[in-house]
Amino acid sequence: MIELKTFYEYLNDFLEKFDEIAENYDHATDRSSELENIIDDYSKFITSESNKVTWEQLALHKSSEFDQILTELRKKSAYCVAILEKYRALKLLNGNNDVSDYFKNIESCIKTEFGSFQADSESKVLLIGSGSFPMTPLLIAQQTGAEVVGTDIDEEAITLGLKVVEKLGNGLNIRLEQSVVEDLNFTKEATHIIFSSTVGIKYEILEQLHTLTNENVVVVMRYGDHLKSLFNYPMKKVNEKKWMMVENILRPDHVFDIALYKKA
Repeated sequence: MIELKTFYEYLNDFLEKFDEIAENYDHATDRSSELENIIDDYSKFITSESNKVTWEQLALHKSSEFDQILTELRKKSAYCVAILEKYRALKLLNGNNDVSDYFKNIESCIKTEFGSFQADSESKVLLIGSGSFPMTPLLIAQQTGAEVVGTDIDEEAITLGLKVVEKLGNGLNIRLEQSVVEDLNFTKEATHIIFSSTVGIKYEILEQLHTLTNENVVVVMRYGDHLKSLFNYPMKKVNEKKWMMVENILRPDHVFDIALYKKA
């Protein structure tokens, strides 16, 4: 188990690295290997069994300093993951498709995240927060034949994502849109909606979705509580008159967990 002082030092070290990378992102791939190593180390840090014990100690003695570093780490790590996806997309488009440990972890999550509500060729899947390297749309479309639409508010992410889909998803039924859910006709048709764990306002969007979606929609909410909340936005309570959790899939070795919701 890491001592509390050392644990704080690790957190501050990660925050400094994320800050430096975020401030100096220049739309080139010169620092891609450096960021991959940082994200891989951070992923191992938040899934470490010994660190979970230290986290429980911290939870008993929370402070404003701790709350501040937690908020900053969550925000900056999410931003750096977005940069990492841009690096991966740019490298692919330049002929290099190496996969970091972080991406391997995410891809292994995708394969089982629908729980008992599996998608098939008749499904219509909406991903909120598709990013620059849309792994989820590609894997779902490849494995199920479903129609998949990804949305992102980042124009660069959509531009790169479309090029990645063109290169890796030939013949697959995938669209990417720079749009919000209320402006997307596909929202009403969707049978499955997936939220990226790094979408900060995902529970606010879930509230909106109640009136925008069909009665049988399944919502796949990627989240991270406790130690994993350093890298993901955590689970929140929902309006039980609108939504009910039907499955909660906890995976200790993965960077996020999954809550499945249906309409109440």
